[in-house]
Amino acid sequence: MSTPSRSGQLTALSMSALALLLEGPRHPYEMFQIMMSRREDVIVKLRAGTLYHSVGRLADGGLVRAIGTERDGNRPERTTYEITPAGREALRGAVAERLAVPAREYPIFPVALAEIHALPAEEAIDRLRTRLDAVREDVRMLETGREAALGRGTPPIHLLDLDYLITQRRGEIDWLMRVIDRIGTPELAWSPHSGATGFDQKAQL
Repeated sequence: MSTPSRSGQLTALSMSALALLLEGPRHPYEMFQIMMSRREDVIVKLRAGTLYHSVGRLADGGLVRAIGTERDGNRPERTTYEITPAGREALRGAVAERLAVPAREYPIFPVALAEIHALPAEEAIDRLRTRLDAVREDVRMLETGREAALGRGTPPIHLLDLDYLITQRRGEIDWLMRVIDRIGTPELAWSPHSGATGFDQKAQL
């Protein structure tokens, strides 16, 4: 099995784990709790078992090391880890690269937009309105999570991801509202050969 020995091989969860250990030694359960309190579950697929596995792979790659274990009553032993110099270098490299270079992530929504003409115009509008409601709810959830994290004393520097996502979602809301209004106009008339009934076909009847 390969190990994340270079910054380019770090997953999103590995980066988050290394960043937490950059703040100080912790055991994975504590790391999981902190990540949940900061709402990092909205930017990485966060599961306790997956986090434990990720920390284990970082240890195999020499990016973190175990510095002790402790037991609390009948609970399983918890191993505390600290970041190594190699881990610090890998994290710095990964953060610097991903801040500067936009990743081609190929999300599915633009693909659906490219083929929106496969639906009748009325259905396309209905589906986009459903998405609009969902994005608005997402913004409310993100804003609530950010305020809760600030209330728990989380430094704002650790919440820039939520700021970004909130701003991004608000931009999508504005865009969706404009597109919904444009569908059926001459600018976004459905093609007669699209196979879907649209407002432009009705206008020709």
